[in-house]
Amino acid sequence: MNYEMKTKKQVFREGFKDGIPIALGYFAVAFSLGIIARKANFTPVQGFVNSFLNHASAGEYAVYTVVGAGASFIEMAIMTLVVNARYLLMSTALSQKFDSKTSMLHRILVGFQVTDELFAITIKRPGFIEPLYNYGAFAIAAFGWSIGTACGIVAGELMPIRLVSALSVALYGMFLACIMPEGRKHKIVAVLIFISFALSYVATKAPLLSEVSSGTKTIILTVVIASVAAIVFPHPEVEDDD
Repeated sequence: MNYEMKTKKQVFREGFKDGIPIALGYFAVAFSLGIIARKANFTPVQGFVNSFLNHASAGEYAVYTVVGAGASFIEMAIMTLVVNARYLLMSTALSQKFDSKTSMLHRILVGFQVTDELFAITIKRPGFIEPLYNYGAFAIAAFGWSIGTACGIVAGELMPIRLVSALSVALYGMFLACIMPEGRKHKIVAVLIFISFALSYVATKAPLLSEVSSGTKTIILTVVIASVAAIVFPHPEVEDDD
């Protein structure tokens, strides 16, 4: 059944159904983020709104970290932009799959909803992008993400401080689980991970950098390491079969 033969409700339901497992996974990750948000003095409502507007675990973690460190709004904005820069590439890729008749409003809204998982289920669908499909997937996924953060903050308020600190370590474990498999597959990535750890430690001890806020240090290290890696170890171009 092609897109023209489906009703708008059917397309929306397809997206909603495909978004359910994503929402469940988002809830678990966002719950851990909520623990971090609680330590940065976010309320459940603030955490819910922030998660709804910022659809990235790394981006949110960066926000809560720099807020907890007392960073300025400019530092928060730059850090979020740097950490979430990959979504610019994803949005560009998705833009190639829109029908020429798709309005700019639909294009902007779909771009606003881009996450790693929603990008994956969208890009694999045959034919043009169906905005209603994305809206359906986003509706349930964003709810799972946002309510997970709010629940994590509530739990952080009810639990003893020691337990909150212990659970906050879960997020670091999540990030390790994300980067280590890639490091095992690619030696260059593994080396860069260890270099990042080492430079992060050095930055806390270096005479000049130690006086800079943690948010700014993270921005500097992210840009420098990523830029050097891209120059020294460029990704090989894929040759066309034509």
